[in-house]
Amino acid sequence: MSMVATGVLVDVITPRSTRTRAIAQDAALVVGFALLTALAAQIEIPLGFTPVPLTGQTFAVLLAGAALGLRRGALSQLVYWTCGLVGLPFYSGGTGGWQVGTGATMGYLVGFVVAAGAIGFLAEKKQDRNFVTSLLAMLLGSAIIYVCGAGWLAHSLNIPVAIGEQNAIAFGVAPFLIGDAIKAVVAAACTSTVWAAVSRRNK
Repeated sequence: MSMVATGVLVDVITPRSTRTRAIAQDAALVVGFALLTALAAQIEIPLGFTPVPLTGQTFAVLLAGAALGLRRGALSQLVYWTCGLVGLPFYSGGTGGWQVGTGATMGYLVGFVVAAGAIGFLAEKKQDRNFVTSLLAMLLGSAIIYVCGAGWLAHSLNIPVAIGEQNAIAFGVAPFLIGDAIKAVVAAACTSTVWAAVSRRNK
């Protein structure tokens, strides 16, 4: 007889025996994924023609949402953004500070919070347990990041969102589509593989 695991990945991997332990674990997980995002941000490839570099951040954001769920996933990215705002070197290139955190790339940082929450919501609905549905959740998260990021980039640089030779889509979306698609596939493979292992363990 098989048992269906409930909760998101961290709830299955790190069971909580008491309320105090649960709170401590949640805090550690939120901070841990904020640190993971900061570490992934240091994997950076500047593109020159745009203020938005190619980084590993979005991969960490996708995993945070799927692993932590809606509230903890969104909170982990809010902690990441806040730590950078107060001056910790959490952003790409080891940068931090208010000016960077509210600059041209602020929309992406906001998008991280929203995307992690959206993916977390879908994970709570068990959409991360199958590769196809997990991939769709990851792609939705990536799309949210693009919408928030490109929208703010257009405002910050005073350029159109999609028309003309210089627009926010060309600067802040198009160069990253292939890389982010690969990240989404890998993230979906990670979550569905771990859930498959959990399912085998519970049989």
